[in-house]
Amino acid sequence: MMHFASPGYFALLALVPLLWWWELKKKRPALRYSDTGLLPEPAPVERIISRLPLVLYSLALVFITVALARPQKGRQFEELETRGIDIVLCLDISGSMQALDFAPGDRLSVAKERAKEFVSKRKGDRIGLVVFSATSLTQCPLTLDHKIVTDIIDRLRFGILEDGTAIGMGLASAVARLKDSKAKEKVIILLTDGVNNTGDIDPLTAAQTAAALGIKVYTIGVGSKGPVPFPIDDPIFGRRYVQVEVDLDTETLQRIADITGGKFFLATDPQALKRIYDEIDRLEPSTFKTRRWTVYQERAQMPMLWALISLLAGSLSSMFILRRLV
Repeated sequence: MMHFASPGYFALLALVPLLWWWELKKKRPALRYSDTGLLPEPAPVERIISRLPLVLYSLALVFITVALARPQKGRQFEELETRGIDIVLCLDISGSMQALDFAPGDRLSVAKERAKEFVSKRKGDRIGLVVFSATSLTQCPLTLDHKIVTDIIDRLRFGILEDGTAIGMGLASAVARLKDSKAKEKVIILLTDGVNNTGDIDPLTAAQTAAALGIKVYTIGVGSKGPVPFPIDDPIFGRRYVQVEVDLDTETLQRIADITGGKFFLATDPQALKRIYDEIDRLEPSTFKTRRWTVYQERAQMPMLWALISLLAGSLSSMFILRRLV
């Protein structure tokens, strides 16, 4: 993109017709003949050559004017400034998540798919992952590389930790991942389908720690009410399905959300879980700010060079014409 920093200098171009007028006026003969037929007719080539210095000086003036106007070539830059949120997903991978009331899969497989969809939408946010059953484990620290997060979520399976439901331990591990965060907004999304039945940390104690650190916790309880189909691997008869009653401590999940300024959600089917993640996505928007600027580089060197060449050529042509006249 070309740009002139001092376009007012283009007014000097008005001197070009004045220069021609002045030069042509000077060359008018002082003595007038009564019969112009007595004057010798100059050859066309000589007429062109005689005006060559004027043409070159005019070009020099044009180039000088362009140089004074400071032509500049600009490059445009754009910077996207993001104020991302630090988010830790805290996911229950206990045995009860094998319940088959989230057709066509079990609770964990559906929770994994919805979590991956959520992560893919969070441009500019750092996201970490903590899983828990009887103990907790940080699977991924906070990162902007969402592909790593979704790949790790994909590989989650039952049995990597001792079975049980230590909600307090999981929440405490997620809080630990965020305690040194400098982000303006810090969020934990805790998903479970059970009751805290093991672990050394009470869920409400972990929630109070989160609140003290300015961490908001969204809690999601998953599972339908009543008995749910559950797979059992029998060494004799193979896999079979039994109806199992799975308790969900909605009261504790609600209190965790209240203490930290978050919100409690109940997902009884895959569609409800999708709507919950969509709502959290709307509740916690990332801030994007675009800054654009242009860097200009001076391009007056070339017009000034051509001006010098034109002046030199004009001087040489004047000397040549003067020598011919002598």
